[in-house]
Amino acid sequence: MSLFWRIFGLNAVVLGGATALLLWAPVTVSVPVLLTEAVILIGGLAVMLVANAMLLRIGLAPLERLTRLMTTVDLLRPGQRLTVPDHSGVRELISTFNEMLDRLETERATSNARALSAQEAERRRIAQELHDEVGQSMTAVLLGLKRAADRVPEPMRGELQQVQEITRESLDEVRRLARRLRPGVLEDLGLVSALTSLTSDFATHTGLDVRRRFTPDLAHLDHDGELVLYRVAQESLTNVARHAEATRVEVELHHTPTAVVLRISDDGRGIGASSEGAGIRGMRERALLISAALDIDQGPRGGTRVSLSVPRPAKDA
Repeated sequence: MSLFWRIFGLNAVVLGGATALLLWAPVTVSVPVLLTEAVILIGGLAVMLVANAMLLRIGLAPLERLTRLMTTVDLLRPGQRLTVPDHSGVRELISTFNEMLDRLETERATSNARALSAQEAERRRIAQELHDEVGQSMTAVLLGLKRAADRVPEPMRGELQQVQEITRESLDEVRRLARRLRPGVLEDLGLVSALTSLTSDFATHTGLDVRRRFTPDLAHLDHDGELVLYRVAQESLTNVARHAEATRVEVELHHTPTAVVLRISDDGRGIGASSEGAGIRGMRERALLISAALDIDQGPRGGTRVSLSVPRPAKDA
């Protein structure tokens, strides 16, 4: 039965009952209307309205559930679906809505995969240019300053050496940026070495106490899985440095029979009820690409805990 005929039937029941009462009830209406007759008519109208409201509430309950889901659905948290009732006037509408969510999640995953792939390619290109062009140019400048410092008199040698030191620090910063854009150590030495380098660099530049617990014989993952783990760790540590006001960070990497789990906890002020920014949504999009589960909640010491569970390949699980 369609929604139209369902509502029509509910109203027909109420109006039919009212008509039957008027036909067979021993009630008459005088002109002018007596007080008792007016009370009976108003009471009957109130009963009709209450009965109609109750029946419509029951009939439109599936639509209210659909409306609530439509206002809260988030494509970065897939799998939110309404149960399709066996007999309901909105069965076809709910089924169509669920199918629409399937299409939207598939299309979003496909478009995100293309966007993130293009983003990684652009990161590699910029990192290569920083290393080859800017890095080599600054190295040449550094060598030129050294030769000039060796030839000038002593009063100017100190100034040139100071400029040389500033140039050396800038060159180190350029190389650090290139490593962040393209983690070559991830491709060369693997995930554990890449995360060790990332956390060591983070501790050096922020002064925070970083504690690592990595499983030595970590389960094998493909390149996409390792890259997502690395990028989520990178973004999580960046959020800690910018927003957490923490003093200690714990980074844990281990595996279960079915997944490789990364967990980053801090003792900062926590995420609270604040809305998720672009960084967290970017982490969720990366997790969706490899069907990983990303959870962000309160840590054991009151800060924020980020947990990423990446499924292991079927042959290793």
